[in-house]
Amino acid sequence: MSELRKDPIVGRWVIIAADRARRPSDFEPEPARPRLTSCAFCAGHEDTTPPEILAGRPPGGVPNGPGWTFRVVANKFPALRIEGDLEPSGEGLFDRMNGVGAHEVVIESPEHTASLATMSVDAVADVLLAFRERVLDLKKDARFQYVLIFKNHGEAAGATLEHPHSQLIATPIIPIMVGEELAGAATYYEMKERCVWCDILRQERRSRRRLVLDADGFAALVPFAPRFPFETWILPARHRSAFEESGVDELRALAGVLRDFLGRMNRALNDPPFNFMLHSAPLQEPTPDHFHWHLEIIPKLTRVAGFEWGSGFFINPVAPEDAAAALREAGG
Repeated sequence: MSELRKDPIVGRWVIIAADRARRPSDFEPEPARPRLTSCAFCAGHEDTTPPEILAGRPPGGVPNGPGWTFRVVANKFPALRIEGDLEPSGEGLFDRMNGVGAHEVVIESPEHTASLATMSVDAVADVLLAFRERVLDLKKDARFQYVLIFKNHGEAAGATLEHPHSQLIATPIIPIMVGEELAGAATYYEMKERCVWCDILRQERRSRRRLVLDADGFAALVPFAPRFPFETWILPARHRSAFEESGVDELRALAGVLRDFLGRMNRALNDPPFNFMLHSAPLQEPTPDHFHWHLEIIPKLTRVAGFEWGSGFFINPVAPEDAAAALREAGG
């Protein structure tokens, strides 16, 4: 029988459709596209991107040339532009402001066929450290309220280039999904004087039913009420509200857990397209005690259709306990 489950943070209900129960092998892999041998992000093509903002290079390395391990560049086709003032205004009951923000690309490796699941732990850590450095820098701009770091892997997940890369967008407002998490977590904290994510971690570590990985100060778990099959969160075991406050050693530990998890996901689901999104505390507000930063990883296995769009309910054909068991079993 199907089951309704309520997310304890934002209060969103989802439908776990047990009658549609599916195994990892039931999901068809994304059709393979012809692989390019090189692209604008490949080593040697640095002149085809905007000038680098940050890069991993040996001492004495020349900017905007070969020899890098990762690069951060402005997006050539940005959703928001860094120039200008916000100039908020009204048109009757409608509000508007200029499209001011920042949109950057993190090129994760010079190798076209690399991935976060196959790169060395040190290389993955360098990408995470690049995320941190860019957030710390953008935080200095008082116009920006939030930086969302995200990755689209695979055409079905919205990637337009197959070279390994992720993106970040700084916005002058707090995104609505983050706002819902902030509000829900604040309500929980007011009632119980505890962080809701810390409570979730404690319960999942005790039961281990939805726990995938628990190592080096980080846990990967399938949430109790996941919107999508095999949706997984990675959280620091120690309470932290802001990702950019993480130390070097913490991010190197996260790199190992992230690499391990992505390898498991690829083995269990045959290298699926996926998205990840990093939710952290807002930039310009005092760090809230009730928020806990986390990485949400969502394989692109099903499609959102009319019922979901019209109702706000998500239908998930895989019970989270089954998804977690499959991911545990896929350990290398």
